[in-house]
Amino acid sequence: MTQVELLEQHIAELDDDSFSKLRDWFIEFDQARWDKQLEADSNSGKLDFLINAALAEHEAGLTRDL
Repeated sequence: MTQVELLEQHIAELDDDSFSKLRDWFIEFDQARWDKQLEADSNSGKLDFLINAALAEHEAGLTRDL
């Protein structure tokens, strides 16, 4: 049995309160991983194309004040 299958089995056996706590923890954990990846991509320049596209649209007059 793989680790994932074992985890799935254990999760399926959790009572409602434990499952709720696990779900809340996992959501926070997942968001923290996403934030770290986004920060790493930003710091490495992988997202510069988004900045450049937004600046080009602004310079072309395609944006408006909020």
